[in-house]
Amino acid sequence: MHLVTERLLIRPWRHADAPRLLDLLGRLEVVKWLGDGEPVLMKTLDEAHTRVNRYAERDDPPLGMWAVERRSDGVVLGTVLLLTLPNDDHGEVEIGWHLHPNAWGHGYASEAARAVLAHGFAGGLPEIIAVAHTDNDASVAVMRRIGMEDRGVVEKWYAEPSRCFILTAEAWRALQGASGED
Repeated sequence: MHLVTERLLIRPWRHADAPRLLDLLGRLEVVKWLGDGEPVLMKTLDEAHTRVNRYAERDDPPLGMWAVERRSDGVVLGTVLLLTLPNDDHGEVEIGWHLHPNAWGHGYASEAARAVLAHGFAGGLPEIIAVAHTDNDASVAVMRRIGMEDRGVVEKWYAEPSRCFILTAEAWRALQGASGED
C-alpha cells in the first residue's frame, strides 16, 4: 500500500529503514505509549530488521502497519497502523500512530491518520477505533482533530484503562462532505 498526502508518503516499512526504526522504538518517550505493561526498548539493528519482517506479515488489506515518510526529504517520521485490537470480540479495528519526537507538533500524525482512515473505510471497514493511555493527551488531541467521537474510558482490549474514540464510515463520509473532500 502507498498513500500520498500533501506532505507524506505512507508505505510499507523497508529493511533500509531499520536504523530509523531502531531510533524510534529505542526511545522511552515513544514506547511508553505503546501497548500494555512496562515499555520495552528496541536495542539492536537485528531487532529492527525482525520488526520490519513482522510488519510485512501483518499486511492484510486494508489492515497493516506502515512507515510515514516525509515527501520533501524522504525521512521516515514513524508508523501509522490499522490492526485488529488485542482481545477483540468482533474484529474491532484500531488506528494508531507513533512518531519520532523530532516529528511531534507538526500535524504529521493527523495527516497520516486521515489518509489511513480514508484507506480503511474505502476498504470496507464499518468503524475504526482509536485507544490511548488515559494520560496520552497528545494522541487524544489527534483523535479529536481527525473527527473521532470520544467514548470515554474503557477497560477492554488492553490490561489498563484506555481512552476510546470511534469513527464510523457514515460519520467519515459526513465529515468529508462537510469539508468538500471526496
